[in-house]
Amino acid sequence: MKEIFPQITLDEKIQFGKPVITGTRVPVEVIVGHIAAGDQMETVMKEYGLTREQILAALKYAAKLVGEELVMAR
Repeated sequence: MKEIFPQITLDEKIQFGKPVITGTRVPVEVIVGHIAAGDQMETVMKEYGLTREQILAALKYAAKLVGEELVMAR
């Protein structure tokens, strides 16, 4: 298990090595997808047994990745 961001870890034995919330099997992409679809933070927290801080960690990690992405205009 390797922490790649605060509260976000990678473990090849959990969710095929995708980033998950530390101590859970909940992938970051699932959390971000729910929020992007318009689900309330409280709903996601309840459904997956997460804290507000864990949800925010997933969003911050996603924002960091997007901020590092280089997109070439055509």
